[in-house]
Amino acid sequence: MSVDTSARRVITLIAGSGVVHLPGDPGFDSARTSWNLAVDQRPAAVAEPRTTRDVAAAVRSARRAGLRVAAQSTGHNAGPLAAQDLSDVMIVRTGALDGVSIDPERRVARVGGGSIWAPVVAAAGAHGLAALHGSSPDVGVAGYSLGGGLGWYARQLGMQANSLTAVVMVTTDGDLIRADQHENSDLFWALRGAGGNFGVVTALEFRLHPIDSTYAGWLVWDVARAIEVLERYEEWAAQAPDEVTTSFRILNVPPLPQIPEPLRGRSLVVIDGAVLGSDERGSEILRALRALRPEIDTFGRLPAPALARLHMDPVGPTPSVGSSAVLGQLGRAGIDAFVERAGVGPHSGLITAELRQLGGAVGRPAIDGGALSHLEGHYAFMSVGVAATPERTAASHAATHGLVDALRPWSTRQNYLGFAESRVPAGTAFDEDRLDLLRAVRAAYDPDDVMVANHRLD
Repeated sequence: MSVDTSARRVITLIAGSGVVHLPGDPGFDSARTSWNLAVDQRPAAVAEPRTTRDVAAAVRSARRAGLRVAAQSTGHNAGPLAAQDLSDVMIVRTGALDGVSIDPERRVARVGGGSIWAPVVAAAGAHGLAALHGSSPDVGVAGYSLGGGLGWYARQLGMQANSLTAVVMVTTDGDLIRADQHENSDLFWALRGAGGNFGVVTALEFRLHPIDSTYAGWLVWDVARAIEVLERYEEWAAQAPDEVTTSFRILNVPPLPQIPEPLRGRSLVVIDGAVLGSDERGSEILRALRALRPEIDTFGRLPAPALARLHMDPVGPTPSVGSSAVLGQLGRAGIDAFVERAGVGPHSGLITAELRQLGGAVGRPAIDGGALSHLEGHYAFMSVGVAATPERTAASHAATHGLVDALRPWSTRQNYLGFAESRVPAGTAFDEDRLDLLRAVRAAYDPDDVMVANHRLD
């Protein structure tokens, strides 16, 4: 929709220091850009509040102007949002709400709704504590946590959503409320799994864990050994103790001059991860994988904050496309299908294909957990390709979606929304009973269907 003059006046009259950008304004294109530069978000307006009061004012102004609202911090996982009609939507970018406070005695962190993981991990690490962060230091804490949260401690300590103790949110009426196990407990349950559907999150509180270091690193082989290594990995992963969490990746490394020459332009097999235990225990757990004689082995004692960069995910906005699924055990046929599609070289359009190890605490329903407290399956799969040009985008789309199609026989039919870069039916993330409950909570807190989430509860 076009924003008429009266609506423009309503939207721009926001209390405090918040800023609203409308189409045609100098800052609009920059404000609407998500972390994934291949995603083209075209909303009616973008608000960049600097305080919680600004968030409430932005929501009220949007409603007076007849607009719906979508909350966004970094803009990771923005593809499912941009695929919707945003012509009557104000995106509220919460990145300026980035405060971090650590209570070392209670082992609790309180962070703003726009915080990213890097400063949180550093602040917790200063007290010998660790959060259940993911594999990227610049992913938003809110989106990651409210979508579940799979990190390097997950098989021992569960998903990050289960460590949340409270969420503070601006409702679609512009009111500030708190949700925890005692106050608005129905909302607290729903937020932990379907977070973007109910309001604009301005702060989160979550438990920290007494971890100051781990036994972590990489094992690397040439892609010519991919089938051999993946067969061993699948056998090993199914029996691995809970204290180890890993991923198996095929990396098609581009031939760029900044990449070390021994790796440049190669396709590699990488197993990376962390063991919550001593060096001796870590070596014992990895013995079967090391028996395959990796050409690179970096596993050793690492300070806990270093795990935020262990996976070497891209830092900073990047144009990409991707696909994902939750998979059961592959067997030889599934392994062949994975390797055939994933290990085809750096010019295929596919940069990485990953099997994130599940099981352990991730596979068990959490006591007092939220709408998504666990995932059933052997792997959370995702693949990523670069989308720097139209030609690369087409090749990457074909490669990533071709791979997920090839793996469909081994899919559990569940989707993990934290990895889903395109719209998927809500019924593939939640069973029918949970979906009915989520819809009831949304009807109670957003009766006018104002909130537009990346993954709607349609």
